[in-house]
Amino acid sequence: MSEWITPPNHVRFLAKKLFEEEGQQLVDGSVACLRQGGGGPLPNHTHEHNHLFIVVKGKARLELGGESVLVGENESCLVRGTVPHSVWNALDSETLMIGLTTRDSDR
Repeated sequence: MSEWITPPNHVRFLAKKLFEEEGQQLVDGSVACLRQGGGGPLPNHTHEHNHLFIVVKGKARLELGGESVLVGENESCLVRGTVPHSVWNALDSETLMIGLTTRDSDR
């Protein structure tokens, strides 16, 4: 569907959109390759939608409202968009993730 890109305010981070507008709750999905030291955005950000991050390979460190959460291979974490957040590679090798953007269930 699309090419690999580096989103704004991200470093050593590649993402590729998998789909968009799939139903009422699921907005879009992307796959991301976080290189050593990669992640973002800088600074942490907020928005109305949520993210479901799934680590396929490697380990990610999610910065969530002043707290760090490690998400390992074959694990996932739901991130509320209203909590300041960013995602970073927690290893010296690449981390591969899938990110699904969802709407709040009360919308």
